[in-house]
Amino acid sequence: MPAAYTNIYIEQGATFSTSITLDDVYGEAYNLVGYTANSQIRKSYYSANATATFQTNINSNTGSITLNLTAAVTANIPAGRYVYDTKITDQNSSVLRILEGIAEVSPSVTR
Repeated sequence: MPAAYTNIYIEQGATFSTSITLDDVYGEAYNLVGYTANSQIRKSYYSANATATFQTNINSNTGSITLNLTAAVTANIPAGRYVYDTKITDQNSSVLRILEGIAEVSPSVTR
């Protein structure tokens, strides 16, 4: 299964949350029991360090993964364009990239 491509918009200094729902070829919720998820933002695909790492929550019953960033974390991300992706890992350490795209961070006025 190739990774889906979706751009996200993050407001600097605000809490960010988005959900990804996975379904199987029959349209049923993907069974995520025993899976972990990891997701990061980087300035470019070649950046050595992550700009931010999402907190991830998996709901194995609904096949959904929630990506979260606190307001304190987004406040420390300079405004601009970044790349991100999300990967899941199963019990056998098999890794699958499920989502990727551009993360646009808009500047904040109120501090």
